[in-house]
Amino acid sequence: MEGEVTACDRPEANAKGRESPAQSERCLGAVEEIPDGGSRGYAPSPGGFTGLFAVRRGAQVFVYVNACPHVGLPLEIQPHRFLDRAGELIVCAAHGARFRPEDGHCVSGPCTGDALEAVAARIADGMIWVPQKAGL
Repeated sequence: MEGEVTACDRPEANAKGRESPAQSERCLGAVEEIPDGGSRGYAPSPGGFTGLFAVRRGAQVFVYVNACPHVGLPLEIQPHRFLDRAGELIVCAAHGARFRPEDGHCVSGPCTGDALEAVAARIADGMIWVPQKAGL
């Protein structure tokens, strides 16, 4: 994640004709970098400590702060692995809490009833954009 080159870093991401994002946004990368039904983690915003992650369901991408509401630990045990084996629920590797990808609501585990911190995301020209301060 850190030092990793994403589609946002490539010259074509800022090529003429592409949407120019507001200064208050940052690009996470291309939607196609996340396998359909899969997930991907992202480094924190500059100056931040907590990263983000996204889950893709077809054309939809759900973005969350990478922190379990129970203890605040990062959710994944391995890079980009946020989902259970069936790819249906987000799982906290620390204590097994399970969350729905569509709304981040915890359906089982020590934080049942709580939810992950959702991040407003938009897709423009196949790129995922989030607020610059997301995760801070």
